[in-house]
Amino acid sequence: MTDFRSFRASAIVLRHADWGEADRILTLYTREQGMVRALAKGARKVTSRKAGHLQPFTHISVQLAKGRDLLIVTQVETLNAFLPLHEDLMKTGHAAYAVELLLRFSYEEEGANPSVFRLLVETFERIQKETDVWLPIRYYEMRLLDAVGFRPQLFECANCNRKILPEDQFFSFMAGGVICPRCGEGLLNLTRISLETLKYLRHFQRSSYRDASVARPSPEVQKEAEALMQGYFSYLLERELNTPGFIKKIRAQ
Repeated sequence: MTDFRSFRASAIVLRHADWGEADRILTLYTREQGMVRALAKGARKVTSRKAGHLQPFTHISVQLAKGRDLLIVTQVETLNAFLPLHEDLMKTGHAAYAVELLLRFSYEEEGANPSVFRLLVETFERIQKETDVWLPIRYYEMRLLDAVGFRPQLFECANCNRKILPEDQFFSFMAGGVICPRCGEGLLNLTRISLETLKYLRHFQRSSYRDASVARPSPEVQKEAEALMQGYFSYLLERELNTPGFIKKIRAQ
C-alpha cells in the first residue's frame, strides 16, 4: 500500500506569512497537487537553511509531510530562484500580478493542474528574460482564462453568434466576449475594442508563445489591451486587483 504521509513536489512559492516566533506559512502552487499551504518550521531563524529557498517566485523541489493541520516542509532545494524578478521593480510587479491572478482563481484541494503550473513557470522565465514584459503578461492572462474556464469569445459575437467582421467592435464583460456593432447599439455596459487590439488578443488565444512573440503592437494597442483584460478580470473576480496599482506607481517614477 502506498504511503501518502510524505511526498515530493515541484512548486512555486506564491507568498509567505510569519507564524509564531520563528516559523513561516507558505502558499505553494505545486505541479502534483495544485495549490497547498505548508508550514516551514524555523524558517525565520538566522541559522535556517530553508529560508533562502522559500522566497516568493522561487521554483523549488520540496519534500512535504502531512501534519495535523498543515503540510510540513521537511526538505527543500531551489531549482530556479528567478533573481531578476526580485532585482527589477517592474519585473517584481508583473510577477506579483501573475501570482495574484493565480491566487484569485485557485483554491486549496482543487487538485493538480500541470498546465497551469507550467504556464506560471514559463511566464516567470519570460518575464525574467524579456526587456518589455507586456507580451508575456498578456499571453499569460489569455492562457490562464482558458485554463480556469473563462475563455473570452473573440471570433463570433457573444450576443448573436455571427462571425465577427474586420471592423471595430465592442466587448462585454458580462457576456464574456466581443459584441458586434449591430448588437452593440442596443446593449449597455459595453467597452469599445479596436480591430487592431482584437487581432492581437485573437493571436494570443490561438498561437504558441513562439508565434505570439513576433507581435509588435503599438503603444496605443498595448494600453487598450491591458485595460480591457484587467477590466474583464475585475468583473470576473468582483473586485479590483491590487498589483496593477503598484505597477502604475512604478511606471510613474
